Amino acid sequence: MINLHFFPSKRVALYMAKTFLLRTLAVLFGLVLVLMALDLLGESGKILAQPGNDDEQLWKYVSLRVPMLISRFLPFSVLLGTLITLATLNQNSEIVSMKAAGISAHQIIAPLILASVGVAAISFIFNERVVTRAAATLAAWEAVEYGRVPPSTGVSSNVWVRGGDDLILVRQVRGKRESTRLQGLTIYHRDGSTLASMIRAESAVPAGSAWRLSNAQLFDVEGNVVARRPSMVALHGVSTDQFTLANVSADEQDFWTLKESIAELKVAGRPTAALEAALWHKISGPLSALLMPLLAGVAAFGLARSGQLFVRAIIGMGLGFTYFVVDNFALAMGDFGAYPPLLAAWGPFALFLLIGEMVLIRTEE
Repeated sequence: MINLHFFPSKRVALYMAKTFLLRTLAVLFGLVLVLMALDLLGESGKILAQPGNDDEQLWKYVSLRVPMLISRFLPFSVLLGTLITLATLNQNSEIVSMKAAGISAHQIIAPLILASVGVAAISFIFNERVVTRAAATLAAWEAVEYGRVPPSTGVSSNVWVRGGDDLILVRQVRGKRESTRLQGLTIYHRDGSTLASMIRAESAVPAGSAWRLSNAQLFDVEGNVVARRPSMVALHGVSTDQFTLANVSADEQDFWTLKESIAELKVAGRPTAALEAALWHKISGPLSALLMPLLAGVAAFGLARSGQLFVRAIIGMGLGFTYFVVDNFALAMGDFGAYPPLLAAWGPFALFLLIGEMVLIRTEE
């Protein structure tokens, strides 16, 4: 008689979910402990090289790095935790007992998938509330080579902006909106992809929809002529936001903040495809925990005494690791603009969801 309930039974479901979560946490703890020790060995010399740094700074680095390691390796831990759980159940003939009781493969995997939903939700909240702040703090600390982080001055350096075909480099940007001031300005005026002229100016201030340059020097590439002007108007249609919007790091902003930053960058005319892919990956990344029981489910079935349990575990591990490779490849293609943002973020998830379901259905047959 076939059991038509979604879960095999309340007791069995709780037992499997508890076993799965404990082994996932044990794997995660071991991975983070080893990787943190190796990382600290590589960075401790740089941290202690700064005058005044001691054990306190080493522990500060650990406190900032551990959340990032947990976020990165949690899906790997879910994969390995699933494999260990299912392989152990198979080895002890518990899977055979469930199958003999009329429980289907989907019902056997269901408690692990439900537990993975909880893992994915906790992972998303953890990434939003802890990992983004740790990443931003660590990035600022690394920028000063683990020295004292100066207070924010609101000054941006070496800002590149594109205005039509022209490229603009500003050595220093101060202020916002109408009070924006540019220092050390270089404008590369291009005719298509060919450099036509260059303008260097000491400073620039907003002038309506354009900018007023001071102490400008013009160089005409074709005529090889240099001209100097104490004041001139240029950069028509280039807004102040294009200079004052800082470089956005997806790892350092939560979902809603990143979404607002993308909207501002779009208004300023900056490319946002890579950031949009990273935005949606903030959801699809934690949800990858749901795929691991499906991909590793192949290790649960088949007779352990047939000698193929190890091979099945390797196949499950191979499917899981292939997902991570494809996921990183899709994000890289999204960065290059070869994939649309939604495809780069969700394509691997949808593909391996189908593959995992196909493997489970074949196992059911």
